[in-house]
Amino acid sequence: MEESRRGEAACGGQEAAWGLALNTESTVLCVSEMEADLSGFNIDEPRWDQCTFLGRVKHFFNITDPRTVLVPERELDWAKVMVEKSRMGVVPPGTQVEQLLYAKKLYDSAFHPDTGEKMNVIGRMSFQVPGGMIITGFMLQFYRTMPAVIFWQWVNQSFNALVNYTNRNAASPTSLRQMALSYITATTTAVATAVGMNMLTKRAPPLVGRWVPFAAVAAANCVNIPMMRQQELIQGICVKDRNHNEIGHSRRAAAIGITQVVVSRITMAAPGMILLPIIMERLEKLHFMKKVKVLHAPLQVLLSGCFLIFMVPVACGLFPQKCELSVSYLEPELQDTIKAKYGELVPYVYFNKGL
Repeated sequence: MEESRRGEAACGGQEAAWGLALNTESTVLCVSEMEADLSGFNIDEPRWDQCTFLGRVKHFFNITDPRTVLVPERELDWAKVMVEKSRMGVVPPGTQVEQLLYAKKLYDSAFHPDTGEKMNVIGRMSFQVPGGMIITGFMLQFYRTMPAVIFWQWVNQSFNALVNYTNRNAASPTSLRQMALSYITATTTAVATAVGMNMLTKRAPPLVGRWVPFAAVAAANCVNIPMMRQQELIQGICVKDRNHNEIGHSRRAAAIGITQVVVSRITMAAPGMILLPIIMERLEKLHFMKKVKVLHAPLQVLLSGCFLIFMVPVACGLFPQKCELSVSYLEPELQDTIKAKYGELVPYVYFNKGL
């Protein structure tokens, strides 16, 4: 009986400590009560080598998992508490590495890497599959009539604008006026490209007309992303040393980061928007498919999702999110500032290019 009571008391204490960790508004616990045997574990150390393409793809497969969109707010708040406690070296007794890795996955999927603030659900990269598959599927299905082209290009660019803003480098603030101008410019570009190419391809083979949405999306990405992040190009992006100390702002670094994001976004859309029209062109000729035209749009949405499940992490993994840039490539005045303060101790600078 005595042993049973001791066991129940131990379990009760463990549950109480865990409950306090779940409550984001709880008071700070004593370090001695929170210590766990996780020596050598660094929660911010990537699980996979970010210097290799395969390592980055595995990383983004993890954090762009669309299932994380369904995780309740309370669990996301728990994940943030656990990550912050782990960084301080104090976690609830009995915490396992697997629990911390899961918390970090949720944290990376829902919180901005620069500010640590929770991102809006639609703008998260983990929402790219459910959001992108619906929009892409309908863009590819309803490409024949002008009103449908205009409507779905507007929807797509509105979605892209929110994603671009959410995943920007948050160290460079953007005013409401700049966001509005960026949104209008990008949307106009996409619609104008789609409408213009639709008119030019009226007499072209049907397959060519199916590729018009991709051309419009690619053109709009070249405008949408730089416009939504123009403040980085004007004022420069924050660059840091290896120890995360801020050492200045660079417009050249911003240009490199934004260019890489543009390439990634076009790559993300390309396979689905290029190959899917070919697949649908052949499927629609089948006798069975002619009888179920109502299923064409849902089928395109489903197939778009299949492409995006793989292409979102692949495209995000094309370039490291934390970019390394030689000091010699920075603006001359910033080079002089760094050399005057650090000498040759800082050969490279690092910055978050965004997603």
